Amino acid sequence: MPSVFIKTFGCQANKSDSERILGDYLARGYKETQKWQDADEIVLNTCSVRQSAEDRVRGFLVNLNKFIECHGKNKPKVILTGCMLHFNEIEIRKLLPDIDEILPIAEVGFNQKAIRKDKVSAWVPISTGCNSFCTYCIVPFSRGRERSRPMEDIVKEVNSLVKDGYKNINLLGQNVNSYGLEKSGINLRKLYMDKNNFSGKSIPTNQSQYQKPISIPPFVLLLQKISQIQGIEKITFFTSNPWDFWDELIEEIATNSKIDRFIHLPVQSGSNRILKLMNRGYTRETYLSLVKRIKAKVPDVIFGTDIIVGFPGETDKDFEDTLDLVKQVDFKVAFVARYSPRPGTASQRLYPDDVPAKIKKQRWEILDQITNKDNLKNRPLIP
Repeated sequence: MPSVFIKTFGCQANKSDSERILGDYLARGYKETQKWQDADEIVLNTCSVRQSAEDRVRGFLVNLNKFIECHGKNKPKVILTGCMLHFNEIEIRKLLPDIDEILPIAEVGFNQKAIRKDKVSAWVPISTGCNSFCTYCIVPFSRGRERSRPMEDIVKEVNSLVKDGYKNINLLGQNVNSYGLEKSGINLRKLYMDKNNFSGKSIPTNQSQYQKPISIPPFVLLLQKISQIQGIEKITFFTSNPWDFWDELIEEIATNSKIDRFIHLPVQSGSNRILKLMNRGYTRETYLSLVKRIKAKVPDVIFGTDIIVGFPGETDKDFEDTLDLVKQVDFKVAFVARYSPRPGTASQRLYPDDVPAKIKKQRWEILDQITNKDNLKNRPLIP
Protein backbone atom coordinates (compact mmCIF):
# COMPACT_ATOMS: atom_id res chain seq x y z
CA MET A 1 0.00 0.00 0.00
CA PRO A 2 1.58 3.34 -1.05
CA SER A 3 1.98 6.03 1.61
CA VAL A 4 1.46 9.78 1.58
CA PHE A 5 2.68 12.61 3.81
CA ILE A 6 0.96 16.00 3.67
CA LYS A 7 2.86 19.04 4.89
CA THR A 8 0.63 22.06 5.49
CA PHE A 9 1.89 25.62 5.61
CA GLY A 10 -0.18 28.66 6.51
CA CYS A 11 -3.73 29.37 7.57
CA GLN A 12 -6.75 27.32 8.57
CA ALA A 13 -8.00 27.35 4.97
CA ASN A 14 -4.94 25.34 4.00
CA LYS A 15 -5.39 22.98 6.94
CA SER A 16 -8.98 22.38 5.88
CA ASP A 17 -7.86 21.75 2.30
CA SER A 18 -5.29 19.24 3.56
CA GLU A 19 -8.04 17.31 5.36
CA ARG A 20 -9.81 16.93 2.02
CA ILE A 21 -6.62 16.08 0.15
CA LEU A 22 -5.97 13.29 2.65
CA GLY A 23 -9.53 12.03 2.20
CA ASP A 24 -8.94 11.83 -1.54
CA TYR A 25 -5.69 9.89 -1.06
CA LEU A 26 -7.20 7.38 1.36
CA ALA A 27 -10.10 6.80 -1.02
CA ARG A 28 -7.53 5.88 -3.68
CA GLY A 29 -5.91 3.23 -1.49
CA TYR A 30 -3.08 5.19 0.11
CA LYS A 31 -2.19 5.16 3.79
CA GLU A 32 -1.06 8.22 5.71
CA THR A 33 2.41 8.30 7.25
CA GLN A 34 3.42 10.69 10.01
CA LYS A 35 7.03 10.81 8.78
CA TRP A 36 7.89 12.35 5.44
CA GLN A 37 11.01 10.17 5.37
CA ASP A 38 8.75 7.11 4.89
CA ALA A 39 6.43 8.54 2.23
CA ASP A 40 6.04 7.46 -1.37
CA GLU A 41 4.37 10.80 -2.13
CA ILE A 42 4.72 14.15 -0.36
CA VAL A 43 2.11 16.87 -0.81
CA LEU A 44 3.24 20.40 0.06
CA ASN A 45 0.18 22.57 0.71
CA THR A 46 1.80 25.99 0.54
CA CYS A 47 1.23 29.52 1.81
CA SER A 48 2.24 32.76 0.09
CA VAL A 49 0.93 35.43 2.43
CA ARG A 50 4.51 36.41 3.28
CA GLN A 51 7.93 35.66 1.83
CA SER A 52 8.87 33.73 4.97
CA ALA A 53 6.11 31.20 4.23
CA GLU A 54 7.54 30.48 0.80
CA ASP A 55 11.04 30.28 2.28
CA ARG A 56 9.86 27.49 4.59
CA VAL A 57 8.78 25.44 1.56
CA ARG A 58 12.24 25.84 0.03
CA GLY A 59 13.80 24.87 3.36
CA PHE A 60 11.73 21.69 3.48
CA LEU A 61 12.91 20.69 0.01
CA VAL A 62 16.54 21.36 0.98
CA ASN A 63 16.17 19.04 3.99
CA LEU A 64 14.47 16.43 1.81
CA ASN A 65 17.36 16.39 -0.65
CA LYS A 66 19.95 16.19 2.14
CA PHE A 67 18.11 13.21 3.62
CA ILE A 68 17.99 11.41 0.27
CA GLU A 69 21.70 12.00 -0.34
CA CYS A 70 22.70 10.83 3.16
CA HIS A 71 20.57 7.69 3.20
CA GLY A 72 20.68 6.74 -0.46
CA LYS A 73 16.90 6.47 -0.69
CA ASN A 74 14.75 6.91 -3.77
CA LYS A 75 13.21 10.36 -4.04
CA PRO A 76 9.48 10.39 -3.24
CA LYS A 77 7.11 12.07 -5.65
CA VAL A 78 6.69 15.70 -4.54
CA ILE A 79 3.42 17.47 -5.34
CA LEU A 80 2.90 21.21 -4.90
CA THR A 81 -0.47 22.77 -4.18
CA GLY A 82 -1.85 25.71 -2.23
CA CYS A 83 -1.15 29.39 -2.53
CA MET A 84 2.29 29.24 -4.16
CA LEU A 85 0.41 28.42 -7.34
CA HIS A 86 0.03 32.15 -7.87
CA PHE A 87 3.31 31.71 -9.76
CA ASN A 88 2.85 30.26 -13.23
CA GLU A 89 4.24 26.79 -13.92
CA ILE A 90 7.43 28.06 -15.54
CA GLU A 91 8.18 30.23 -12.50
CA ILE A 92 7.41 27.37 -10.10
CA ARG A 93 9.75 24.99 -11.95
CA LYS A 94 12.47 27.62 -11.78
CA LEU A 95 11.95 28.40 -8.08
CA LEU A 96 11.36 24.79 -7.00
CA PRO A 97 13.06 22.44 -9.49
CA ASP A 98 12.50 19.43 -7.21
CA ILE A 99 8.72 19.55 -7.64
CA ASP A 100 7.34 16.63 -9.68
CA GLU A 101 3.71 17.67 -10.03
CA ILE A 102 1.59 20.80 -9.61
CA LEU A 103 -1.95 20.34 -8.29
CA PRO A 104 -4.33 23.33 -8.39
CA ILE A 105 -6.31 23.33 -5.15
CA ALA A 106 -9.53 23.84 -7.15
CA GLU A 107 -9.06 20.31 -8.49
CA VAL A 108 -9.37 18.88 -4.97
CA GLY A 109 -13.13 18.77 -4.65
CA PHE A 110 -15.62 17.71 -2.03
CA ASN A 111 -16.34 14.30 -3.51
CA GLN A 112 -14.53 12.46 -0.69
CA LYS A 113 -14.95 12.73 3.05
CA ALA A 114 -12.40 14.98 4.74
CA ILE A 115 -10.13 13.20 7.24
CA ARG A 116 -10.27 15.29 10.41
CA LYS A 117 -7.95 14.74 13.38
CA ASP A 118 -10.01 16.87 15.76
CA LYS A 119 -13.05 14.82 16.78
CA VAL A 120 -15.07 17.61 18.43
CA SER A 121 -14.60 20.73 16.29
CA ALA A 122 -14.80 20.62 12.48
CA TRP A 123 -13.82 23.17 9.85
CA VAL A 124 -16.31 23.42 7.01
CA PRO A 125 -15.44 25.54 3.95
CA ILE A 126 -18.43 27.49 2.64
CA SER A 127 -16.61 29.16 -0.24
CA THR A 128 -13.32 29.16 -2.12
CA GLY A 129 -11.32 32.00 -3.65
CA CYS A 130 -11.88 35.72 -3.14
CA ASN A 131 -13.36 38.59 -5.12
CA SER A 132 -11.89 41.33 -2.94
CA PHE A 133 -9.12 43.49 -4.36
CA CYS A 134 -6.99 44.33 -1.31
CA THR A 135 -3.77 45.57 -2.91
CA TYR A 136 -1.37 43.54 -0.74
CA CYS A 137 -3.16 40.20 -1.02
CA ILE A 138 -2.07 37.21 -3.08
CA VAL A 139 -5.17 35.06 -2.41
CA PRO A 140 -7.14 36.03 -5.55
CA PHE A 141 -4.10 35.01 -7.63
CA SER A 142 -3.61 31.69 -5.86
CA ARG A 143 -7.22 30.67 -5.23
CA GLY A 144 -9.08 32.45 -8.00
CA ARG A 145 -12.50 34.05 -8.11
CA GLU A 146 -14.85 33.52 -5.20
CA ARG A 147 -17.23 30.58 -5.45
CA SER A 148 -19.82 29.71 -2.82
CA ARG A 149 -20.72 26.11 -2.11
CA PRO A 150 -24.40 25.23 -2.48
CA MET A 151 -26.16 25.70 0.85
CA GLU A 152 -27.69 22.23 0.70
CA ASP A 153 -24.21 20.67 0.36
CA ILE A 154 -22.94 22.53 3.42
CA VAL A 155 -25.98 21.57 5.51
CA LYS A 156 -25.62 17.95 4.36
CA GLU A 157 -21.97 17.92 5.43
CA VAL A 158 -22.80 19.40 8.85
CA ASN A 159 -25.55 16.79 9.37
CA SER A 160 -23.00 14.09 8.58
CA LEU A 161 -20.54 15.62 11.04
CA VAL A 162 -23.16 15.59 13.80
CA LYS A 163 -23.71 11.87 13.19
CA ASP A 164 -19.94 11.43 13.64
CA GLY A 165 -20.09 13.16 17.01
CA TYR A 166 -19.05 16.71 16.14
CA LYS A 167 -20.58 19.47 18.25
CA ASN A 168 -18.65 22.57 17.15
CA ILE A 169 -18.71 23.83 13.56
CA ASN A 170 -16.28 26.41 12.20
CA LEU A 171 -17.44 27.92 8.91
CA LEU A 172 -14.55 28.96 6.72
CA GLY A 173 -14.19 31.44 3.87
CA GLN A 174 -12.02 34.37 2.83
CA ASN A 175 -15.07 36.53 3.54
CA VAL A 176 -17.97 34.57 4.97
CA ASN A 177 -20.28 37.63 4.93
CA SER A 178 -20.27 37.61 1.11
CA TYR A 179 -21.44 33.99 0.92
CA GLY A 180 -23.80 33.60 -2.02
CA LEU A 181 -23.35 37.18 -3.21
CA GLU A 182 -20.24 37.00 -5.38
CA LYS A 183 -20.21 38.19 -8.98
CA SER A 184 -18.29 36.56 -11.81
CA GLY A 185 -16.16 38.63 -14.09
CA ILE A 186 -12.81 40.35 -13.71
CA ASN A 187 -9.67 38.32 -14.32
CA LEU A 188 -7.40 39.68 -11.62
CA ARG A 189 -4.16 38.37 -13.08
CA LYS A 190 -4.99 39.85 -16.49
CA LEU A 191 -5.89 43.18 -14.90
CA TYR A 192 -2.67 43.40 -12.92
CA MET A 193 -0.51 42.25 -15.81
CA ASP A 194 -1.79 44.97 -18.14
CA LYS A 195 1.38 47.05 -17.91
CA ASN A 196 0.16 49.74 -20.29
CA ASN A 197 -3.16 50.50 -18.63
CA PHE A 198 -2.72 49.36 -15.03
CA SER A 199 -2.78 51.99 -12.30
CA GLY A 200 -4.18 52.44 -8.83
CA LYS A 201 -7.31 53.93 -10.37
CA SER A 202 -7.99 50.74 -12.35
CA ILE A 203 -8.38 48.61 -9.21
CA PRO A 204 -12.10 47.91 -8.59
CA THR A 205 -13.64 48.49 -5.20
CA ASN A 206 -14.40 45.36 -3.20
CA GLN A 207 -18.06 46.33 -2.97
CA SER A 208 -18.37 46.34 -6.78
CA GLN A 209 -17.55 42.62 -6.92
CA TYR A 210 -20.58 41.49 -4.91
CA GLN A 211 -24.34 41.70 -5.14
CA LYS A 212 -26.32 43.42 -2.43
CA PRO A 213 -28.71 41.10 -0.58
CA ILE A 214 -32.34 41.61 -1.55
CA SER A 215 -33.60 40.53 1.87
CA ILE A 216 -31.82 38.37 4.46
CA PRO A 217 -28.15 37.86 3.48
CA PRO A 218 -27.47 34.25 2.42
CA PHE A 219 -24.81 33.84 5.12
CA VAL A 220 -27.37 34.65 7.80
CA LEU A 221 -29.74 32.09 6.30
CA LEU A 222 -26.94 29.54 6.38
CA LEU A 223 -26.28 30.25 10.06
CA GLN A 224 -29.97 29.79 10.81
CA LYS A 225 -30.16 26.46 8.98
CA ILE A 226 -27.06 25.07 10.70
CA SER A 227 -28.14 26.23 14.14
CA GLN A 228 -31.40 24.29 13.71
CA ILE A 229 -29.50 21.01 13.42
CA GLN A 230 -29.84 18.99 16.63
CA GLY A 231 -26.49 18.28 18.26
CA ILE A 232 -24.72 21.47 17.18
CA GLU A 233 -23.57 23.39 20.25
CA LYS A 234 -21.38 26.15 18.83
CA ILE A 235 -20.94 27.83 15.44
CA THR A 236 -17.87 29.95 14.74
CA PHE A 237 -16.96 31.65 11.47
CA PHE A 238 -13.77 32.97 9.87
CA THR A 239 -13.27 35.51 8.39
CA SER A 240 -15.46 38.62 8.08
CA ASN A 241 -14.84 41.82 6.20
CA PRO A 242 -15.87 45.04 7.97
CA TRP A 243 -17.53 46.63 4.92
CA ASP A 244 -20.25 43.97 4.57
CA PHE A 245 -20.90 42.95 8.16
CA TRP A 246 -24.67 43.17 7.76
CA ASP A 247 -27.01 44.45 10.48
CA GLU A 248 -28.93 41.20 10.01
CA LEU A 249 -25.75 39.31 10.92
CA ILE A 250 -25.32 41.36 14.09
CA GLU A 251 -28.92 40.63 15.04
CA GLU A 252 -28.47 36.89 14.38
CA ILE A 253 -25.40 36.76 16.62
CA ALA A 254 -27.23 38.65 19.33
CA THR A 255 -30.28 36.35 19.32
CA ASN A 256 -28.71 32.99 18.45
CA SER A 257 -27.01 31.46 21.49
CA LYS A 258 -25.25 28.83 19.36
CA ILE A 259 -23.11 31.43 17.58
CA ASP A 260 -19.72 32.02 19.17
CA ARG A 261 -19.19 35.43 20.78
CA PHE A 262 -15.70 35.60 19.31
CA ILE A 263 -15.62 37.62 16.07
CA HIS A 264 -12.51 37.79 13.95
CA LEU A 265 -12.71 41.16 12.20
CA PRO A 266 -9.51 42.08 10.31
CA VAL A 267 -8.73 45.80 10.34
CA GLN A 268 -5.19 45.72 8.82
CA SER A 269 -4.54 49.39 9.70
CA GLY A 270 -6.01 52.19 11.78
CA SER A 271 -4.92 54.86 9.32
CA ASN A 272 -7.39 56.07 6.72
CA ARG A 273 -4.56 56.90 4.34
CA ILE A 274 -3.12 53.37 4.55
CA LEU A 275 -6.57 51.75 4.37
CA LYS A 276 -7.17 53.61 1.11
CA LEU A 277 -3.83 52.44 -0.31
CA MET A 278 -4.79 48.91 0.74
CA ASN A 279 -8.17 49.27 -1.01
CA ARG A 280 -9.92 47.87 2.04
CA GLY A 281 -13.27 49.58 1.38
CA TYR A 282 -13.82 51.22 4.78
CA THR A 283 -12.40 53.92 7.04
CA ARG A 284 -11.29 53.80 10.67
CA GLU A 285 -14.49 55.67 11.53
CA THR A 286 -16.78 53.13 9.84
CA TYR A 287 -14.80 50.27 11.43
CA LEU A 288 -15.13 51.77 14.93
CA SER A 289 -18.80 52.47 14.29
CA LEU A 290 -19.34 48.80 13.37
CA VAL A 291 -17.55 47.65 16.51
CA LYS A 292 -19.75 49.98 18.57
CA ARG A 293 -22.93 48.60 16.97
CA ILE A 294 -21.85 45.02 17.60
CA LYS A 295 -20.95 45.72 21.23
CA ALA A 296 -24.32 47.37 21.77
CA LYS A 297 -26.16 44.27 20.54
CA VAL A 298 -23.68 41.64 21.80
CA PRO A 299 -22.25 42.91 25.12
CA ASP A 300 -20.14 39.78 25.69
CA VAL A 301 -18.46 39.92 22.25
CA ILE A 302 -14.72 39.25 21.97
CA PHE A 303 -12.85 40.70 19.01
CA GLY A 304 -9.81 39.37 17.16
CA THR A 305 -8.13 40.96 14.17
CA ASP A 306 -5.36 40.97 11.56
CA ILE A 307 -2.95 43.91 11.26
CA ILE A 308 -0.17 44.67 8.80
CA VAL A 309 2.66 46.94 9.91
CA GLY A 310 5.16 48.56 7.60
CA PHE A 311 2.85 48.86 4.61
CA PRO A 312 4.49 51.08 1.94
CA GLY A 313 4.48 54.70 3.03
CA GLU A 314 3.37 53.97 6.62
CA THR A 315 4.53 56.88 8.77
CA ASP A 316 4.81 57.19 12.54
CA LYS A 317 1.47 59.02 12.47
CA ASP A 318 -0.17 56.18 10.53
CA PHE A 319 1.14 53.69 13.08
CA GLU A 320 -0.08 55.86 15.96
CA ASP A 321 -3.55 55.81 14.39
CA THR A 322 -3.39 52.00 14.38
CA LEU A 323 -2.32 51.94 18.02
CA ASP A 324 -5.19 54.25 18.92
CA LEU A 325 -7.75 52.06 17.15
CA VAL A 326 -6.36 48.90 18.75
CA LYS A 327 -6.72 50.42 22.22
CA GLN A 328 -10.26 51.61 21.51
CA VAL A 329 -11.46 48.20 20.31
CA ASP A 330 -9.54 46.21 22.96
CA PHE A 331 -8.77 43.19 20.78
CA LYS A 332 -8.14 39.98 22.71
CA VAL A 333 -6.03 38.48 19.95
CA ALA A 334 -4.34 39.90 16.87
CA PHE A 335 -2.33 38.31 14.10
CA VAL A 336 0.23 41.01 13.40
CA ALA A 337 2.30 40.71 10.23
CA ARG A 338 5.17 42.71 8.81
CA TYR A 339 4.43 43.78 5.26
CA SER A 340 6.06 41.61 2.62
CA PRO A 341 5.56 42.53 -1.07
CA ARG A 342 4.06 39.61 -2.96
CA PRO A 343 4.96 39.32 -6.66
CA GLY A 344 2.14 40.42 -8.95
CA THR A 345 0.00 42.16 -6.34
CA ALA A 346 -1.01 45.78 -6.83
CA SER A 347 0.96 47.06 -3.84
CA GLN A 348 4.12 45.36 -5.11
CA ARG A 349 3.67 47.04 -8.49
CA LEU A 350 2.50 50.46 -7.32
CA TYR A 351 4.27 51.21 -4.05
CA PRO A 352 7.95 50.92 -3.06
CA ASP A 353 8.61 48.78 0.01
CA ASP A 354 10.10 51.79 1.79
CA VAL A 355 9.62 51.07 5.49
CA PRO A 356 12.93 49.75 6.90
CA ALA A 357 12.90 46.20 8.29
CA LYS A 358 14.05 47.54 11.68
CA ILE A 359 11.02 49.85 11.90
CA LYS A 360 8.66 47.04 10.85
CA LYS A 361 10.05 44.84 13.60
CA GLN A 362 9.69 47.59 16.22
CA ARG A 363 6.08 48.27 15.25
CA TRP A 364 5.33 44.53 15.21
CA GLU A 365 6.74 44.12 18.73
CA ILE A 366 4.70 47.04 20.09
CA LEU A 367 1.43 45.76 18.65
CA ASP A 368 2.10 42.15 19.59
CA GLN A 369 2.76 43.22 23.18
CA ILE A 370 -0.46 45.23 23.40
CA THR A 371 -2.81 42.81 21.65
CA ASN A 372 -1.42 39.41 22.57
CA LYS A 373 0.99 39.31 25.51
CA ASP A 374 -1.17 41.49 27.74
CA ASN A 375 -4.29 39.48 26.88
CA LEU A 376 -2.73 36.02 26.92
CA LYS A 377 -4.95 34.67 29.72
CA ASN A 378 -8.12 35.71 27.88
CA ARG A 379 -6.93 34.84 24.39
CA PRO A 380 -9.44 32.70 22.46
CA LEU A 381 -8.15 29.39 21.19
CA ILE A 382 -7.87 29.60 17.41
CA PRO A 383 -6.40 26.56 15.64
